[in-house]
Amino acid sequence: MPPKRNNRQHGESLSEKMQLSRNPILAISTLVLLICLVLFLRSPSSDSVDSFTNRKFSPDYGRGSSKSYVVIFDAGSSGSRVHVFCFDQNLDLVHIGKDLELFVQTKPGLSSYALDPKAAADSLLSLLEKAKSVVPLELRDKTPVRVGATAGLRLLQGDASDQILQAVREFLKEESTFKTKVDWVTVLDGTQEGAYLWVTVNYLLGSLGKKYSDTVGVVDLGGGSVQMAYAISETDAANAPRISDGEDTYVKKMHLKGTDYYLYVHSYLNYGLLAARAEILKVGNSGNPCILVGYDGHYNYGGASYPASASSYGSSMEKCRGVATKILRVNEPTCTHMKCTFGGIWNGGGGDGQKNLFVASFFFDRAAEAGFVNPNLPVAKVHPIDFANEAKRACETNFEDAKSRYPHVEEDNLPYLCMDLVYEFTLLVDGFGLDPELEITLVKRVDYQNSQVEAAWPLGSAIEAVSSST
Repeated sequence: MPPKRNNRQHGESLSEKMQLSRNPILAISTLVLLICLVLFLRSPSSDSVDSFTNRKFSPDYGRGSSKSYVVIFDAGSSGSRVHVFCFDQNLDLVHIGKDLELFVQTKPGLSSYALDPKAAADSLLSLLEKAKSVVPLELRDKTPVRVGATAGLRLLQGDASDQILQAVREFLKEESTFKTKVDWVTVLDGTQEGAYLWVTVNYLLGSLGKKYSDTVGVVDLGGGSVQMAYAISETDAANAPRISDGEDTYVKKMHLKGTDYYLYVHSYLNYGLLAARAEILKVGNSGNPCILVGYDGHYNYGGASYPASASSYGSSMEKCRGVATKILRVNEPTCTHMKCTFGGIWNGGGGDGQKNLFVASFFFDRAAEAGFVNPNLPVAKVHPIDFANEAKRACETNFEDAKSRYPHVEEDNLPYLCMDLVYEFTLLVDGFGLDPELEITLVKRVDYQNSQVEAAWPLGSAIEAVSSST
């Protein structure tokens, strides 16, 4: 009888034989897999998504360089400015020299050349040359250049604005080696201006990506218009009233760093500081209570000239405030919403997104020039009542004495110092309904990565330019 076979020995023998035969195949397979993995990791993904806006990078973004530059011209009513920003692939700002942006400005603004479009375009030449000097030659044709004109051009009559914009487009095509498109040279809608500033400030503060109650609101007082923007709840956004014909709304939805924001934003055209001067001077014919005693001249704005002389009884803060309240239409009877700011405009409902306000542009400038904030600091904590206190002092000063009392105020602005400060206080308290004792932050620049960046709408526009696909 044949002996029984040892199944255990037979199994071990078979396993050993199979293992011996598989070793070469396993080694070859492992090598092939490793090679495929290396090739996969090295290949660029065509679906890279920007962590800032969750939109794909533009085709040129990052090719041949880890940096991307953007050139933004801010064509304001009081002057033109150029901002150059540089971003890395994570959309973090990168230093340009010792600073995180190039910022250069010139006066006057494009709107001052209403009758000479070519001269308007040529006024940007020195700014363009500065921008070209910091963008590497090999990246210039990939670097977008945008021109955003604000309230100054909005107020020009006829087709003057269109002619200036066309002249600027031709100028950039001839003089610039940057990437440009027709619709990148335009008059900014006021809501765009306000939304871009809100993005700028919250980006620099590191607030984007957090809940809306952790963001800050902004008020931007320009020459021709003033904007307010702050984040509101989704519920408040759903209940927002429509504007006029019902086609537009007060709310702009934005998706930033993985978070949906409902941004209340409104632009008040003709209520910027320089435009408000013209409106105030239209009130009364025998001198103005907002003009410093001893001054008699004319104020030029928007192609028109207005008599600017002191009232026979002198300048007065209270009388001037009465005029400012009148032109703001604070008690506008056409307010049909739950609560209005001025001129019958919905105020957004308030809430956590408005509890911390950063107030920019002419608010900071006049406060610094009047001497109640340090012009060398990027931000200052103040209260609306501070504008009233300094306004009272300024209104009691005659024009000649003001020259020595306010050495930092430009001579062209000096006759209107009482007017400007009164208007700013009235705008904040009577217009926007802020408590006179509320602490607000005047902002010129924001500390970011051990540097300072201008608190202005161009950075928000630059972020959009880099992150949008083209």
